Amino acid sequence: MKQPDPTTVTRAPSRAAGSLLVVDDEPIVLELLPTALRHAGFTVTTAATGEQALAAAYENPPDLVVLDVMLPGMSGFSVIRRLREIPDNATGETGRRRMPVLFLTAMDTTEDILNGLRLGGDDYVTKPFDLQVLIARIQAILRRTGGPASPLMAVGDLELDPDAHQVTRGGEPVRLSPTEFRLLHFLMLNTGRVVSKTQILDNVWHYDFAGETGIVDTYVSYLRRKLDPRGDTPRLLHTVYGQGYVLRGPTP
Repeated sequence: MKQPDPTTVTRAPSRAAGSLLVVDDEPIVLELLPTALRHAGFTVTTAATGEQALAAAYENPPDLVVLDVMLPGMSGFSVIRRLREIPDNATGETGRRRMPVLFLTAMDTTEDILNGLRLGGDDYVTKPFDLQVLIARIQAILRRTGGPASPLMAVGDLELDPDAHQVTRGGEPVRLSPTEFRLLHFLMLNTGRVVSKTQILDNVWHYDFAGETGIVDTYVSYLRRKLDPRGDTPRLLHTVYGQGYVLRGPTP
């Protein structure tokens, strides 16, 4: 599977993004995915079995569960049935607690997907997966179910609101195309860290340009002009020659 790299995701300090319970029996997933999600602003607890997941959900109900299907002993499909039986915190009644569940699994047949959704899954993502897409799907579920808003991201006087798809610099709106917004969002997720052109292609264009990195240079140029149209504000987006680009706050 395409493993998430937690070192390439940096959280902007702001509102809490929500609490997640990640359930997976693959050690590498259980190590890397929670780390990446924490860097994206989420509070994360983990479980490696269905039984551990249910215990964690009873003890401290999360805003959303990221659930594998192929677990030792109790399957993910059995777990979601049991999750629906957790009593509501306010009324104490069973069957009322609506804990959102996103299935994240290698079981990718149409029958598997339909079964997961019919059992009450809010979304179904198959492995291998793209980390940014997974985070966006989690945020979308939380918006639909009344969970916490996505964290406002900030670098210097530059702010990006992932939910509203709005960008401001020094309080003034910055109008970006959808591709420019995705590029800036990816760079802000990695604030202070150099990202290569290949990483940008993978995460912003998903290799639609078959490895032609020149498109990255073009859109970085567009983005620079829009972030500093008059050329009189501190530069935030820097070129690291031979390596890639980095977004970082102005030096004091």
